[in-house]
Amino acid sequence: MNIDYNEKSKQESKGFENRARLLVKCPDKPGIVSMLSSFLHNHDANIIESNQFSTDPENGTFFIRFEYHCDNLQQKAAEMEKDFEIIAEDYQMQYRFYYRNVRERSAIFVSKETHCLLELLWEWQNGDLETDIALVISNHETARPIVEALGIPFYYIPANKVIRKQVEEEQIRLIEEYKVDVLILARYMQILTPDFVSHFENRIINIHHSFLPAFIGAGPYERAFARGVKLIGATSHYVTNDLDEGPIIEQDVERVDHRDDAEQLKKIGRQIERRVLVKAVRWHLENRIIVEGNKTIVFH
Repeated sequence: MNIDYNEKSKQESKGFENRARLLVKCPDKPGIVSMLSSFLHNHDANIIESNQFSTDPENGTFFIRFEYHCDNLQQKAAEMEKDFEIIAEDYQMQYRFYYRNVRERSAIFVSKETHCLLELLWEWQNGDLETDIALVISNHETARPIVEALGIPFYYIPANKVIRKQVEEEQIRLIEEYKVDVLILARYMQILTPDFVSHFENRIINIHHSFLPAFIGAGPYERAFARGVKLIGATSHYVTNDLDEGPIIEQDVERVDHRDDAEQLKKIGRQIERRVLVKAVRWHLENRIIVEGNKTIVFH
């Protein structure tokens, strides 16, 4: 029996039509938590989860994430958002409401190596990623049978620096056609141009095969082996126009020793990459991340 996983996930999301999240960033001062809690209480909303952080209790920046349940939320949402505008203006807030029955649509970019793609697809099939995978784009044909077996559209678009402009124009066209919200680079081994990145600020998640900022660029495992490192890692971050220097979402490491050659380091590294990328994508989809400059606040 063939299973339409995107349709299955849409059906599952209907069970969350009365659930939402509110993320807020503002100058810190007394009374913010009380005021926000009262706002939700006054609209008959029940707080399920609350996480907060302040850079400094005196003149710092305050961040908070609420998840809440509210009966008949679909009918109340517009009124709640309008009422919140007054509070947001008074407290100089940057904020956003997210509704759990509205799933983000994602596009996965991949090249030859499929380990990160496979991990994402596994988590998605299990229902552990709150997204509808709209399409997969690759500059190689390697992943086609894996992707199409799950009923996901696959687009092979050869890419190199000579034709990069035309390639990215086609990619942007597809992303707009499929109404994609977030782009996941699952070991997509092409550099994105500033024009492409500017279309999707804080919406492109990359996995870097190194514990940044160490060993930036190509061949990190060979260089790590030559250096005799005792830890290797991986980093997931939002993509900016500064190569491999965007806001870091998640990192992890594994201990290695002199017995591990470059190939063994790559094998261990792939395991780290898989789990780090999935965590970063999951936290993005669960609205657990607030970008602050070139850093992130991640509410686990």
